[in-house]
Amino acid sequence: MFFIDTIGIEGLGNRSYLAGGRQAAIAVDPPRDFDRVLAVAARRGVRISHVVETHLHNDYVTGGLGLARVTGAAYLVPAGARVSFARVPVADGDTVILDGELELRAVATPGHTPHHTSYVLQERGQPVAAFTGGSLLIGTVGRPDLVEPRLTEQLARAQHSSAHRLAAELPDETSVLPTHGFGSFCSSAQAEGDATTIGKEKSVNAALTMDVDSFVARLLAELDDIPAYYTHMGPANAAGPASVDLTPPAVADAEEIAARLAAGEWIVDVRNRVAFAGGHVAGSFNFEADGKIATYLAWVVPWGRPVTLLAESPDQLAAVQRELVRVGIDRPAAAATGTPLEWVPAGDSPASFSRSTFAGLAEHGTGDIVVLDVRRDSERAVGYIEGSVHIPIHQLHKRLAEVPAGTVWVHCAGGMRAGIAASLLDAAGRDVVAVDDGFDAAESAGLTVVTG
Repeated sequence: MFFIDTIGIEGLGNRSYLAGGRQAAIAVDPPRDFDRVLAVAARRGVRISHVVETHLHNDYVTGGLGLARVTGAAYLVPAGARVSFARVPVADGDTVILDGELELRAVATPGHTPHHTSYVLQERGQPVAAFTGGSLLIGTVGRPDLVEPRLTEQLARAQHSSAHRLAAELPDETSVLPTHGFGSFCSSAQAEGDATTIGKEKSVNAALTMDVDSFVARLLAELDDIPAYYTHMGPANAAGPASVDLTPPAVADAEEIAARLAAGEWIVDVRNRVAFAGGHVAGSFNFEADGKIATYLAWVVPWGRPVTLLAESPDQLAAVQRELVRVGIDRPAAAATGTPLEWVPAGDSPASFSRSTFAGLAEHGTGDIVVLDVRRDSERAVGYIEGSVHIPIHQLHKRLAEVPAGTVWVHCAGGMRAGIAASLLDAAGRDVVAVDDGFDAAESAGLTVVTG
């Protein structure tokens, strides 16, 4: 008998896996905070004998090296990946005996990266699951443009070939267990569903239903923006990530918060956007703890800039620290918990700004204001409010001067990114209204939406 446990990394839209038998197990693409993996192994009563990477990840810092060192497990990394630490290089066809009648077989599946490798779990010689990393995903594939622009088309074609190899070699009932595709920007599209098999993918995945030229043309046309922090993830993983420190950061009082703000550091308030709009430290930025804080903060903050976190509670602060170490923001410069009244100097009042909906925008009218759309290019291409200005959220911090004069009503697709944008504008001294609403409500509210 075998087991497979899924460890979801919701904030980054990824999954890791622990799989094995009665005594031993493998960890696949573990997160940097690998204590969760250890906890699952402890509940199962198994030792982790092998840690495997499908590829050098571009969207997060791996916990593979640290987990292997702590457990004494063999660390399997594709042979083609250039790394600066000792590991077991894995080539196509290599096998590992796990536990009794369980075996893991490496299958070269280039495309997401040149060295990408999938791993097939076999019981008594029969494939039961394929850990496909960033190769074959649920209804899609991993994007091929994260390594080098000159290789993008070549890797797109390799993705098609790798998908077909998996489909040809594995039985239809084989479970497909990818790392990416659940919100990660490493995926070329959002996963359609929560689970899949080789047989299902044969009927729905474009990599398996389209000819190679049509597939490549479609894949390249649908590629979206790459988060800026991805530039730093691959090198960090190749060098061998340092261990993480999740102990509480130094406590900052109101005077220190003000001093750090004056020094140009980032003061990041992680409370929800409704609370932030109602009162916050003037000049601070809002990245919600319950949103995709790791992705968007790492994407927007100047890399290496000191960050001080403001949270409602120690538990919220600890959760955010955990999210941020996954993308290389290792230690907050300082932190404070409580309320804005405790974070502003004595005698000062918290800042605030207004919130509204698309119905509120329609009622106000767009004639004397700036409507700012901070969605990505691909989202705007589907439809946008007539007369609106477009600056994607990840570009806004560097393009604030391009926002026309006047009160700015800022929107996205659901409200979270509008909250970030409103905080950036508010910190810059702009009069702002955050539209906290779903974009689907814009047209029904009476606003003119341009499509096509």
